[in-house]
Amino acid sequence: MSDHELFSIEKCTLAELIDAGQTYLAAHPLVYCQGTDNAFDESAWLAIEACERSPAEPIENYQIPVTAAQLQRAKEWFRKRVEERVPVAYLTGRAWFAGIELVTDNRALIPRSPFAELVLDEFSPWLAQPPSSALDLCCGGGCIALAIAHTFEQCVVDAVDLSPDALELAAMNVDKHQLGERVLLYQGDLFEPVTQAHVQREQKRYDLIISNPPYVDAEDMHVLAEELQHEPSMGLAAGTDGLDIVAKIIANAKQYLQSDGVLIVEVGNSQQAVEDRFGHLGPVWLEFEHGGDGVFLLQASQL
Repeated sequence: MSDHELFSIEKCTLAELIDAGQTYLAAHPLVYCQGTDNAFDESAWLAIEACERSPAEPIENYQIPVTAAQLQRAKEWFRKRVEERVPVAYLTGRAWFAGIELVTDNRALIPRSPFAELVLDEFSPWLAQPPSSALDLCCGGGCIALAIAHTFEQCVVDAVDLSPDALELAAMNVDKHQLGERVLLYQGDLFEPVTQAHVQREQKRYDLIISNPPYVDAEDMHVLAEELQHEPSMGLAAGTDGLDIVAKIIANAKQYLQSDGVLIVEVGNSQQAVEDRFGHLGPVWLEFEHGGDGVFLLQASQL
């Protein structure tokens, strides 16, 4: 189906819209890395959202008619996805992470980390008991912090980000899930704001420190896909070898961890750079049943 055929449709069912959208997306050299990995899933996500349904809920009948307004919305989103390379989550304004719905826009990266699998597995077998305190460094829109608080109902999560814009989005998501008493947001550079927050008493130590920090190296930043260029570069770029932020986390994490605490950090394609610089620490590279890699774990005793 040509572009013209998709945009000339005047009446269709949801199933027909998904099929037409898939054909349209597949005819263009798009990059799928922000929540899906193929044209069909992106088409379904856009079409279902345009029809004011949730992709997270089962749909019994895909033969439901699409209204004129819904069809117009879908066509606009499909066109922007192809012509402007806008990611689906930014078009629809929401995404899901570890089963929870989140508000999404270009103030923060789109949730897509394999941390979701770790959270849903309750960090087994790496935590001896459910965490009562956790620290999320470079929290972005708050997806990991909120997933941890949602999964561990007794856990208080301190979430830190350098970007005020990202924290505004995180605050919206904290309010959305009514977790303001257990997900506390701090603006600043890594450990600095939590240090200042606890300056009047003994330094707080955490059972778990997690981070999905910027980790894209300079070479990869120069060839970044157009879709990724819609995301804030502050959440991606991390110097020559991608470890500008990671190195600081590793250097300082021990003093913030309980003696049996763990540090877990996602570094994506900077995995080899971590091995080159920090392999002597013996990081454990985690494996994921549902895809994803480049996540390492260090016990407090290894730091």
